[in-house]
Amino acid sequence: MDALTDLLDGPRARGAFMLRAALNPPWSIRIQDEAPLTLVAMVQDEAWVTYDGAEPQCVRPGDMAICRGPEPYTVGDHPATAPQVVIHPGQHCTTPDGTSLSEAMDLGVRAWGNDPDGSAVMLIGTYQMRGAVTQRLLAALPSLAIVRGDTWKSPLTGLLGEEIVKDEPGQEVVLDRLLDLLLIATLRAWFSRPDAERPGWYRAHGDAVVGPALRLLHDDLAHPWTVAGLAAGVGVSRAALAQRFGKLVGEPPMAYLTAVRLAHAADLLRESDATLEAVARRVGYGNAFALSTAFKREHGMSPQEYRAGPAASPPAGAATS
Repeated sequence: MDALTDLLDGPRARGAFMLRAALNPPWSIRIQDEAPLTLVAMVQDEAWVTYDGAEPQCVRPGDMAICRGPEPYTVGDHPATAPQVVIHPGQHCTTPDGTSLSEAMDLGVRAWGNDPDGSAVMLIGTYQMRGAVTQRLLAALPSLAIVRGDTWKSPLTGLLGEEIVKDEPGQEVVLDRLLDLLLIATLRAWFSRPDAERPGWYRAHGDAVVGPALRLLHDDLAHPWTVAGLAAGVGVSRAALAQRFGKLVGEPPMAYLTAVRLAHAADLLRESDATLEAVARRVGYGNAFALSTAFKREHGMSPQEYRAGPAASPPAGAATS
């Protein structure tokens, strides 16, 4: 298992917010839903995405845009168009002065906008979860990542467009899985660009020494790894591994392993009902006490407090009032 696979093998979409938006200009939408990640597939026309304090970026037909939260941003037909719609947490949809737009912009099953025949068409999928493994991935992305349509091709966008407006048994599960696949494909395309600013762990994956070391760590987090044991596993000296790992990944092997273990522990606490002792064993800690100590140092709270904390509960269907 490589580091990217491991990151994407954490929390998956469950009841993700999905819709097909159709809009005629002038249109502009202020997104302040605090969602950690939204995927936008531009089908027709173009849209401008603007984060506060940043230059507007144009998303054209065939492009995929990954918008990272929770910072607010605006999507519109032109950067100068003032927002007419505000999307709040929970996907509540209002005018800027707070008037509900639930009925006015509801165009049917997962269909939304100001005109069913609007010139601008987008497929939108929003992840609501805030798992720690996902946070490590988000930290490797800019606020807005755009994969241009002329640099990659995927049949998933067309399939999602067909499925998103259906209302059949099990449809949410189908859409969740399609969204996951499309996100993975988009991320791979983004990180594989010649000019991509790849995170250290991604660049290191192709290294003859550090790549195998990363795969060993991610394949068995529960193993009692040491730098010496890891070095033996890849056939180099302890000093050589430590130096090369730190240079390419940006942190020592054991610091990297600790961060990954605690990220997985956080996901297991939120996404499963496993006991703290079981979570500790799965991520390589000898007992619940050892995990609790490390977890509190990393997250500023105990595992029990983290598990009891508020969790996102994404609504089904289109934007509501």
